[in-house]
Amino acid sequence: MPTTTLPDSLPYTGDPEADRLLAHDPLALLIGFALDQQVPVQKAFSGPHEIRRRTGSLDAATIAATDPDAFAEIFRTPPAIHRFPGSMAAKTQALCAAIATTYGDDAARIWTGARDAHDLEARLLALPGIGPMKAKTIIAVLGKRFGIKPAGWDEVAPTHPTLGDVDSAEALARYQAGKRARKAALRAGASEEEADSAAMEASERA
Repeated sequence: MPTTTLPDSLPYTGDPEADRLLAHDPLALLIGFALDQQVPVQKAFSGPHEIRRRTGSLDAATIAATDPDAFAEIFRTPPAIHRFPGSMAAKTQALCAAIATTYGDDAARIWTGARDAHDLEARLLALPGIGPMKAKTIIAVLGKRFGIKPAGWDEVAPTHPTLGDVDSAEALARYQAGKRARKAALRAGASEEEADSAAMEASERA
């Protein structure tokens, strides 16, 4: 596997400290993806930093062992960490439990121990809260932002714009425009190729 290149931050939130956490803590990155559902990207990926701020740490085993009602309250405390605090708190704990149990409380082992990109995708898909689109986007982020490209990466990584292409606030705006266009195209019955084309066009216009 190629040597990793650690970026200083991932510009997904608009908060420099939260962006640095995403780049330096693999668990934060995965929690951000788990929370990236029915809220803006900025809100979802701010979640890990806010969890750490409210609890004092960001550790998979500790989060998994926290009383579920107490952890849900952490999510509900204004401003709520997510639009759906109860269900997303439970999803975050399930994700952390899987990481603590399967990967020895070390989220980075999900990719450092993968045999190839297909194995990496399978490992990501096995995590609670990570579906096919999120798994492929994580693979894109790992490859494009961290230089982590296991064998077969080109066969697994998505060809349409993803968060892996975001390296600035301006790029994030372009990505979000493309994402909206792609979703609209798919809802209108477009093929994957047509939706990808619509996303590219919208990204270029943004």
